[in-house]
Amino acid sequence: MKKITLLLMSLMLVFITGCSLEPPEWAKPKRSGNIEDMKIGLSISTLNNPFFVSLKDGVVEEAAKQGIEVVVVDAQNDSAKQSNDVDDLIQQGVDALLINPTDSSAISTVVQTANSLDIPVVTLDRSADKGEVAALVASDNVKGGQMAAEFIVEQLGKDAKVIELEGVPGASATRERGKGFHDIADEQLNVVAKQAADFDRTKGLTVTENLLQGNPDAKAIFAHNDEMALGAIEAIQSSGKDIMVIGFDGNEDALKSIEAGNMTATVAQQPELIGQLAVQAAKDVLQGKEVEKNIAAPLKMVVKE
Repeated sequence: MKKITLLLMSLMLVFITGCSLEPPEWAKPKRSGNIEDMKIGLSISTLNNPFFVSLKDGVVEEAAKQGIEVVVVDAQNDSAKQSNDVDDLIQQGVDALLINPTDSSAISTVVQTANSLDIPVVTLDRSADKGEVAALVASDNVKGGQMAAEFIVEQLGKDAKVIELEGVPGASATRERGKGFHDIADEQLNVVAKQAADFDRTKGLTVTENLLQGNPDAKAIFAHNDEMALGAIEAIQSSGKDIMVIGFDGNEDALKSIEAGNMTATVAQQPELIGQLAVQAAKDVLQGKEVEKNIAAPLKMVVKE
């Protein structure tokens, strides 16, 4: 009986210790505040998108300029892979995390894990739904959506029929760009159809083909990013229709398409600047400086000159 009691007490002790939310001291980062000792982990939602490649380049270049080590991982638009990637970065002993979430909700758990280990998190382009984020570095996505809707009204007039290609469901950029667009569109345009194409060019093509069949009189398409917009243009060219297409990001392929007279316009971000600002924010946090919770990179509407 005495042995059983001791065994039960031992199991309870293991259980209580294992359930503790407070990490052991060895797991907490030891920071000197010196730049040459800093190591930053960068998790990108996908490197199969020119915008995020530019964002990554901005981080890597700025980190090199500052003398900060950076480790880059590609989530390949898989939220489960991204969570595992960030866990791996934590295991590698990074001092700070830069995360461009695939899914703002799904990333919340690892953000909270980083919080418990006192590892500051800076998010890029998209936010996390839960957990403490030291700073979000992004364009004003709501304003950008408004700019797109206002441009369509200026070009086509009120009540023009518009199709909307939405980004990855659950991503904050999808919600915010959609909100900004509908702030104007619900009052001044006629959004005849909308569907997610997951920020992907191929899906932008197939979704547009399907939506045009049911809405042959649409006059404009607003895509939540340039990749979907470029896919939509392929579908439009195959259909022989003349439809205005407005994208969002300002990536190199989109700018070439605008210059060629195919894409009408894009709400241009500055992804390299976003990456640079994120590195500076992480550095400031690690050195004990205060940073703004929301750091905005300017937007501009780009059309053919």
